[in-house]
Amino acid sequence: MVNANNQLAFELYSQFNEESKDSNIFFSPYSISIALTMTYEGAKGQTAEEMQSVLHIPEDANVRRPNFARIFNEINKKEKKYKLSTANALWAQKDYSFLKEYTNNVEKYYGGKLTNLDFTRESEKSRQIINKWVEDQTNNKIKDLIPQGVLNAYTRLVLTNAIYFKGTWVKQFDEKDTKEEDFRIDSSNTVKVPMMRLIGDGVKFNYVETDEIQILEMPYHGEDLSMLIILPKGNNFANIEKSITLEKLSEWKNMLNEQRVDIFIPRFKFKTKYFMAKALSDMGMPTAFGSTADFSGMDGTRDLFIQNVIHQAFVEVNEEGTEAAAATGVVMGITSVGPRIPIFRADHPFIFIIQERETGNILFLGRVSDPSK
Repeated sequence: MVNANNQLAFELYSQFNEESKDSNIFFSPYSISIALTMTYEGAKGQTAEEMQSVLHIPEDANVRRPNFARIFNEINKKEKKYKLSTANALWAQKDYSFLKEYTNNVEKYYGGKLTNLDFTRESEKSRQIINKWVEDQTNNKIKDLIPQGVLNAYTRLVLTNAIYFKGTWVKQFDEKDTKEEDFRIDSSNTVKVPMMRLIGDGVKFNYVETDEIQILEMPYHGEDLSMLIILPKGNNFANIEKSITLEKLSEWKNMLNEQRVDIFIPRFKFKTKYFMAKALSDMGMPTAFGSTADFSGMDGTRDLFIQNVIHQAFVEVNEEGTEAAAATGVVMGITSVGPRIPIFRADHPFIFIIQERETGNILFLGRVSDPSK
């Protein structure tokens, strides 16, 4: 399941890169994966085949469901030295009949309880209720996930996931050491950014350097989670970005070893929002968005299709640590109705990953192109 999630992570990254050249990227592959897998649980025929191929999830429900439940429970475990939580919910048209088997499976394995709303007569009130739930689950970091006008009289079901993380660095930066420095956006443009620094004896981290890249792992308090920063050398960002695969990431992680490193990383904070119907169609699941969609596993009919998939995310990285949140909404409607101390200076575009250390599960994936934006 972790491999499926991480494979989706890099494929989505490529899609978002196509859509937003040179912009900051940030999203939660986990949030997108689990929201769409809850949707997949009601898919049949070609619709299910395409979704399974894009999501890389096992066809066998006896493998898929308990393992998603295990990941969900691991994220929500109580005893931890950081904040990490995730929640799922189903929001259904109150007078529309959904199959008990479908709603029971989503609640049992994904924790997604069903709430009845009235999209037909009160679509705006329904939107506000769903958005308030998302805000509450993300410590008010994700607001207005569902924009005005997205829900309408033809909407029958909205599936939502929210994930929230706040962690402090094991080795924190001192604000007094943060200085304005240049960040090189590309070969001809720089911006001034607050550059955090962590230097001196005893500053040891997992680190690796090759001819092409530097990689740094910075653990959060509790050491279950960490941030990996992949920093291409020179003007090699585009080539490295295209070449990253699960296998390559695994190879790089296996090369990490603890050593002293002088670290310079920009303080940054930004938000992103993606309307994903085109991206997911281009990735290989167009049927789910059209009139030939088959979600009969949800309601016993062929009337339902995906109207919209919306993903919104927030990240802030500062001297103390990291706060990150994301939410995904799937809106469904009916068709009718060493001797040298290495220096890790992140003063040009880089990719970052927030991961569970033991499993490697990628919770968040992003690119910093311009930390001043």
